[in-house]
Amino acid sequence: MLRIDKILTIVFSACLLSALPAFAGSPARTTLVLDLQGCISAALQSAPELGEAQADIQLTSSKLEQAKAHRYPQIEVMSLFGPAPSARREDIAPVVKTDKAFSIRELTWFASTDVLVTQPLWTFGKISENMKAARHGIEVDKAKKQQKANEIALEVKKYYYGYLLAKEIQNVLSELQLYMTQGKQKVKQLIAQESPAGDEMDLFKIDAYSGEVNNYMDAALKGERLALAALKARLGLGENVDIIPSDSQLTIESREMPDRAATVVKAREQRPEFRQLSEGLQARTALVEAAKAGYYPDVFLAGMLSWAYADDRDRIKNPYFSDRFQHTYGGVALGLKWHLDFGITASKVAAEQAQLNRLESTKNYAEAFIPVQVQKALLEMKEAENVVSSSFIAYRSAKKWGAVALANFDFGIGNSRDIFEAVSIYGKMKAAHYQGIHDFNMARANLEYAIGEYPVPSAK
Repeated sequence: MLRIDKILTIVFSACLLSALPAFAGSPARTTLVLDLQGCISAALQSAPELGEAQADIQLTSSKLEQAKAHRYPQIEVMSLFGPAPSARREDIAPVVKTDKAFSIRELTWFASTDVLVTQPLWTFGKISENMKAARHGIEVDKAKKQQKANEIALEVKKYYYGYLLAKEIQNVLSELQLYMTQGKQKVKQLIAQESPAGDEMDLFKIDAYSGEVNNYMDAALKGERLALAALKARLGLGENVDIIPSDSQLTIESREMPDRAATVVKAREQRPEFRQLSEGLQARTALVEAAKAGYYPDVFLAGMLSWAYADDRDRIKNPYFSDRFQHTYGGVALGLKWHLDFGITASKVAAEQAQLNRLESTKNYAEAFIPVQVQKALLEMKEAENVVSSSFIAYRSAKKWGAVALANFDFGIGNSRDIFEAVSIYGKMKAAHYQGIHDFNMARANLEYAIGEYPVPSAK
């Protein structure tokens, strides 16, 4: 009768969150009185999803720093210490002895250090394109974080408005219960006075109607508790913390209907999904170019220093001889490193291009779908606004109708059926009125989500 099924639908998802473990707190109980904006701010501060999103930003930032580091020199150092055979210059002068036997007793020790410094000069985009991809990847992760914040805000609004709707429905049902109690007393009085207007059947009707109203009241109370539990869980409050929404009534803050064309333009400008796609396309394009750079060589400048010393081993100063255990030399050279393969680089390029093509398809879908989402929210706002206006007139007329029917009944010129019918329509229309307010507020919340309105402007 009072569309309680819609109330249960609104708070049904709250059951999923109501079982979540709350954070531990102090034994003393605390009560927080928060408005909608305060609830959203608290939810954003405690949301683990935003912590995960921030970790993704830090991860991508580390990839950017790693890509930047490839621009700087890289140094390789190798040091060795171990045994080496002793050697005398007499063994190669005036002639080289080719029959000198190896003897363990003639072993000595040696130490060496080799240093190689390479400075990239030109990589054909391997470094710059990866840096570009990482920068755009950071923006993608930031947009994902904002999208998650918008989703959390929408979820909080659903629970907050669901709680207020359940409270308003309770007020309507309490009013109907009062009518039933007063009506029952009136009928009993008429029966006691043996008035022709008194009929025991009316008592049965009142009891039946009261039972139905009581069932709806139980459902509304359940909806209130579930919505409040879900809101509390979403805010990350502990068991010792209670929350009370500061709004006591379900109202419409503003009935201004945004212009559809301007709203779609705004959605394209600030919706985080669009920013994700834009930045993601640039990141993927850069990765394709970085993969293509694998076809080309790396040009670098290299510097080398090698030193080795061995005890009981003569140093030979001759450019035709190089002694691994006793030497000192170094130099600078221009280098070229080119990795050639048979299809591996081409496969990498094809894989990155496929990811780019997929993202372009997603962008085309978003450009077609998001305006529809905006249009849907606007139509729902208009529909809910009409329901609010028409139901307001209807329940006020039904109340007047009930007052006239009751007066006629008192004068003996009316019947109880008119009273029951008037009270029934009054309850339905008043409940529909608050349902319409709830639907209007949720439609506006969906519109704000559709255009990417940041939930807490001051914290953007």
